[in-house]
Amino acid sequence: MEADVDRDQSGPTGGEVEQKLESVYREHGARLWRSVLLACGSGEVADDAVAEAFAQALRRGRALRDPAAWVWRAAFRIAAGELKDRGRMRTFQADPVIGMPDPFIDLWRALAQLPMKQRASVVLADYAGWSHREIADALGSSVSAVGVHVHRARKRLCDLLGDEDD
Repeated sequence: MEADVDRDQSGPTGGEVEQKLESVYREHGARLWRSVLLACGSGEVADDAVAEAFAQALRRGRALRDPAAWVWRAAFRIAAGELKDRGRMRTFQADPVIGMPDPFIDLWRALAQLPMKQRASVVLADYAGWSHREIADALGSSVSAVGVHVHRARKRLCDLLGDEDD
């Protein structure tokens, strides 16, 4: 996350920072929440992690060079920390969010069977469109480990969902 923080405080004013973060929230908030939800399996943790990430970004203000990238990384790190604190690193919420379509529920149940790092890696790669480098930075892992996690997660999801295509 430090790469997205600028120590030079010259830049946008407080009001401009708030407007930028509001724009980031409108553009990324829902997708970020869904990504954290799919990766961690808890709506409560997703709510807390996304809210806390934006709150921290607001406190950091103009020190953030790339608020969107910083908020994404922070949300995933906060969610991982929250799950670890709760002792639920491997526990996935049993039931998906009410009102979700059937394909989402099928994916939800399949993701529930993956280890946390595989879930987070494949969600960030395939849903959020992140590079392996970006995922490694966000999860505190290596690029090669992320590649392995994504590969194994995709293979397992194909097996679980009955998808014949690779």
